[in-house]
Amino acid sequence: MTSLLLLAAALVIAPSSSPGRSRLLLLYPPDTPPGPTPQTRRPLLAAGCGLAIALLTASTLGGITGAVLALPLGLGAAVLSRRLLARSTAPAVSPLRLAGGWDLLAACLRAGLPVAPAVRAAAARVAGPTADELRTIADRLALGADPKEAWQVADSSPVHKLARAARRSARSGASLAAVAEAAAAEIRASALDLVTARGQRAGVLITGPLGLCFLPAFLSLGVVPVVIGLATGLSTQW
Repeated sequence: MTSLLLLAAALVIAPSSSPGRSRLLLLYPPDTPPGPTPQTRRPLLAAGCGLAIALLTASTLGGITGAVLALPLGLGAAVLSRRLLARSTAPAVSPLRLAGGWDLLAACLRAGLPVAPAVRAAAARVAGPTADELRTIADRLALGADPKEAWQVADSSPVHKLARAARRSARSGASLAAVAEAAAAEIRASALDLVTARGQRAGVLITGPLGLCFLPAFLSLGVVPVVIGLATGLSTQW
């Protein structure tokens, strides 16, 4: 029981990027962090997993065998979980949050707001490094920089497509609001396709445990008695 409680506590402090956790984090003011960062939670998670595995091994096996195997298994679980968590990278900006930022940008532009304040308003809607890039662009535009230079971002940035359209609209006079709305619609369509693909993949993966459960029962109750009956009949005839 103690090992299960420790394992549950380790899962609670595990780094998570779920939408529900992200919405809860929005309830906190920007200047007051809600708690420990993922970097500070990783050692606690690794230690909790290792201790849970060690106690579970000791309580399951018992005796000298459990005591001997508990320490190496616990240390191995702690080291493995630490390495797996170290490989995890910071989650990218949520696609739906990014689409909401582009919708807000389009709404501000259609309402007559200048480009720089509109980009700054969109940055307030988007979180993470993307928001910093948008604030930098807004500062450049507010200082009077050329749009070609103000919208310079990396090719891997989520702002790259909109920045390219913004530089093009500065030359041709096309509406940046329409470009932002189109980008938001494309992001939502891509997110819907991704969710659909994950749902189909989950439907395929769920057949694995079902097969492991039903196939041995089918063999034991359906095939094995028939084979035994046929073998018994043939041995009787011979």
